[in-house]
Amino acid sequence: MSDGKRHWLSWLPYFIAFELVVFFGLQWLLSGMGLSNQMQPENTIVPNWVKAVTFILLYLLCVLVAVMVISNTVPGKHRPYLMRWVYLALTGMVIMLFFLF
Repeated sequence: MSDGKRHWLSWLPYFIAFELVVFFGLQWLLSGMGLSNQMQPENTIVPNWVKAVTFILLYLLCVLVAVMVISNTVPGKHRPYLMRWVYLALTGMVIMLFFLF
């Protein structure tokens, strides 16, 4: 296994921990929004849409803050590899939205 691949895998547990903390934190923060029972006679789209948009905006804010902090602490030669984690986080956001509802 190459050294770059091993280094990438060594940071994977930290990324997963960050994703779990952000997901459960936002889930707790947004627990009062939206309706969990989708099969109701009244309209549930608007409250759940507000919850989804709020989750997306807060999640992007968390990722942006994390990227800013990490990019200021890592050496300049490692900064291009940071975008790999950002793209992985954006992919994870879609999966988290599925589990949020």
